[in-house]
Amino acid sequence: MEKQLCIALLLFLMACSKGNKQQAQMGPQVLKVVEVEKSNVPLVNEHVGQVYGFFDIPVRTRVEGFLEELEFKEGSRVKKGQHLYTVDPQVYQQKVLAQKSLVAASEVEVINAENNLKRIKPLAEINAVSQRELDESEAYYQGALDKYKAAQAELRMAEIELGYTRITSPIDGIIGKSEAKIGEFVGRSPNPVILNTVSKIDSVHVRFFISENDYLLLARAVNDMQSGLILRDGYDLIFNLIFSDQTIYELPGSFDFIDRSINPETGAVLIQTTFPNPKLLIRPGQFAKIRTTLKRNAASILVPKRCVSELQGELFVYLLNDQNTLERKIITVDFSYGDQYVVSSGLLGGEKVLLEGLKTARSGMTIEPELVKFESKSGFETE
Repeated sequence: MEKQLCIALLLFLMACSKGNKQQAQMGPQVLKVVEVEKSNVPLVNEHVGQVYGFFDIPVRTRVEGFLEELEFKEGSRVKKGQHLYTVDPQVYQQKVLAQKSLVAASEVEVINAENNLKRIKPLAEINAVSQRELDESEAYYQGALDKYKAAQAELRMAEIELGYTRITSPIDGIIGKSEAKIGEFVGRSPNPVILNTVSKIDSVHVRFFISENDYLLLARAVNDMQSGLILRDGYDLIFNLIFSDQTIYELPGSFDFIDRSINPETGAVLIQTTFPNPKLLIRPGQFAKIRTTLKRNAASILVPKRCVSELQGELFVYLLNDQNTLERKIITVDFSYGDQYVVSSGLLGGEKVLLEGLKTARSGMTIEPELVKFESKSGFETE
């Protein structure tokens, strides 16, 4: 038994010795490395936004009553002042007639008071009537005149309310689905008060939120935002809209405004952009991604994400020195750019870093490097 164990141990040692000799004969392992590049990399971020009409004006009824007419096709174009709805006008017509009779009555009263005053004034001048009677006549005339003016004002108000029974479009645009149908009582909650919405969408607003960190990154590049978005020399900000099918809208957007404050609950700030929409492809309520691209005339150091490893919260790469030996180098990443990182510290550009075999690599390991060109698959541009 002991003899068999000795023979087995001897065979194992011989096999290990043979393997070590073969490994020594094979030499260093061939691994791919890439050269760290310096490029003009824009700041690119994507955020989820929502589309709003350039104007989204609610069509309200300002009087209550039964809806009698619906004079448009839902989803169609309408013109400013175009007749849309009619509320039953009978009650308001009767108010107008009643006020007209009050105006007529008060007008007769004014005429009588004026005639009476004209008779009394000459008599008062020759002391044929007392001063008191003259004062009473003047007061009566002034009261009748004020009453007449009040009746006229009430008539105008009644005519305005009658006009409200004919509801027209507030702007040129596209009208949506009606919230009320013919025969429905409108104008008093819980019945519909807002009957529809007309949107002007030859241009649209897109609103989205960015984080406080993204805001700081952007704000440090912005010099003057008083009249539009004017950036420092060497900076150019571009907004692109990406639809739900991942296609990119052909026309770029423009900056409108950034909200006055950062939401303390979410740590985000609202930004509004405007996109031209001549073909009316974009509709209010759509959700879309907004890609912001801030182009810069500043060289950035790029390293493929495949080259970067993490250990205990620190990011590092394996550098290749002149003796083809690997050295671990800790780096600091500024932001992601597609399938690459923009490095803020740890690399200067021009170094060779390990691209494959990172799991088995270690500092001091000698390799036979195969220099390759990294081809980005993200489609992001560099210059």
